[in-house]
Amino acid sequence: MELTARDIARLLNVSPEMVYRWIKEKGLPARRLNEQYRCNRTQLLEWASARRIPLAPHLFRELKDSRHASGLNLTRTLEVGGIVYDLPGHDRRSVIEAIVERLPLPSEANRTLLLRMLLARERMGSTGIGEGIAIPHVRNPVILHVRAPMVTLGFLRHPVDFHAVDGKPVSVLFTLISPTIRLHLRLLSRLAFALQDSRVRRILQDHRSELEILAAFSRAESHVEETKISSDGKGSRA
Repeated sequence: MELTARDIARLLNVSPEMVYRWIKEKGLPARRLNEQYRCNRTQLLEWASARRIPLAPHLFRELKDSRHASGLNLTRTLEVGGIVYDLPGHDRRSVIEAIVERLPLPSEANRTLLLRMLLARERMGSTGIGEGIAIPHVRNPVILHVRAPMVTLGFLRHPVDFHAVDGKPVSVLFTLISPTIRLHLRLLSRLAFALQDSRVRRILQDHRSELEILAAFSRAESHVEETKISSDGKGSRA
């Protein structure tokens, strides 16, 4: 279901008036339908992530997937996807080709199709979110037929121009793979939330060890859970 301007305001903790201003001045990806604006949730997450706009904690509750009652763990998905150092490539295409080759996908996965989808996504708009970070991903992950979500982190051998919103070259890639669209949204939102943490960004910029990176994301994810509990508590007292 597409989001209205009021939905967007609630998810980003701003007023509807601010949403309308962002649509007109900041390129928030909304379209007019029957005199009202509508926005795809994935596009909203991508747009907000690229501009480091804080996400409201209740977003995570709304994206909860009942088929994964134990909850999505970002740190675990990083462990599954793995961390790649010294990733080769001189432009967006060659870097994405290199990371696709290294993704721990099942043998039956169609890597050629995945590569085409990732490159097509880049043509729609850069996944570079600023500060040297990009999040290549597809908007229709179901066709990949993976059993569990994963995030593969790649550190580039040489920074590459991704046409990011801040113009800075990218040296850090997060590639998201999910079995369902809902899990994809949850994974993208959790990653975006974690990347708001300055300590996480610093560790990424320094290309630290796997142990340090996982510990940093675990701390950031604990903050997500604490924020959710605090938000739930406020809601229950209302």
